[in-house]
Amino acid sequence: MIQQDDKATIVKLRAKLTAQQKTIDALMNAAEERTTAGISPTELLAHNLNLERVVQQKTESLKKQGEELRQALLNLQLTQARLLQAQKLESVGQLAAGIAHEINTPMQFIGTNMEFLEEASRGMSLITQSLQKILATIPEMMAQELQAILDEADWEYLMQEVPLAIKQSKNGISRVTSIVQAMKEFSHPSSKEKENVVVNKVIETTVLIARNEWKYVANLTTDLAGDLPPVPCHIDELGQVILNLLINAAHAIGEKLGQNPAGDKGEIHISTKVVHSFVEIRIRDTGSGIPVEIRGRIFDPFFTTKGVGRGTGQGLTISHDVITEKHDGTLTFETEEGVGTTFIIHLPLAV
Repeated sequence: MIQQDDKATIVKLRAKLTAQQKTIDALMNAAEERTTAGISPTELLAHNLNLERVVQQKTESLKKQGEELRQALLNLQLTQARLLQAQKLESVGQLAAGIAHEINTPMQFIGTNMEFLEEASRGMSLITQSLQKILATIPEMMAQELQAILDEADWEYLMQEVPLAIKQSKNGISRVTSIVQAMKEFSHPSSKEKENVVVNKVIETTVLIARNEWKYVANLTTDLAGDLPPVPCHIDELGQVILNLLINAAHAIGEKLGQNPAGDKGEIHISTKVVHSFVEIRIRDTGSGIPVEIRGRIFDPFFTTKGVGRGTGQGLTISHDVITEKHDGTLTFETEEGVGTTFIIHLPLAV
């Protein structure tokens, strides 16, 4: 519907521009005809002054409507970008939810089996300990045979390493399960109406989902206020904003470190707190900062400084629109070249 309205506006403005240009052409033709008709100099001067005034008015009107046309075209492009982004997110969300479901079922089997193996390992350890005590009470030849069997199986080593291996496997299963749960939460579509959202949970889920983007270039720390009240939000769109800013921070650090960082890493720090009637989210990075000459353009549609394949120029624009237009909040930044950038989100606690 928005796209159709923008197209209709553009068509109307183009028609007005064409009509006004025809008016100017007609006035210019009339002036030439009067000049060649031999009218008096006074009449010609008056007519030229009137013509100049009309042309000036029409020119100003053309400039204004030209700016309206440019803005309408920009809005149309941005709307198309948002629709494309929404379609991509919906497709990715459906795919992620399906993958999460498929992973979750076998992980439940594995988790249950690891619990069984852990219990069996404890039982075998008790049996072995009892067997060691019995060896001291049976005939020496029999005891030597049993001891040889235990030595051949390297039972002492197994009793040390098997419980450790099971513990590590359970930790791995727990991590996979948490990632699967995060995928399900991140891909779950929210309702059209705002709902009370625990912002810290959205941040934690997004950090986990995006770990592969930042773990190679940065150490990530958080300082999330424990007393943060729920905030009325569209949870999926807020998660996308956090994801965009987090990936942006990782890319900024990666560009600063270069192709061969030699093990060096930057820092990403995310914090939340209540400021007056807003919840404040800060995402700080130690990237290269934003140059002065482009600071006024970073929220413009399709503006990007990244290389081909590294960005579309829509992430910050859409993030700014989501926060300011859909959540009545603000998205600003503080930056220093060579030091880094902090993006600051303010979300109102009440609509």
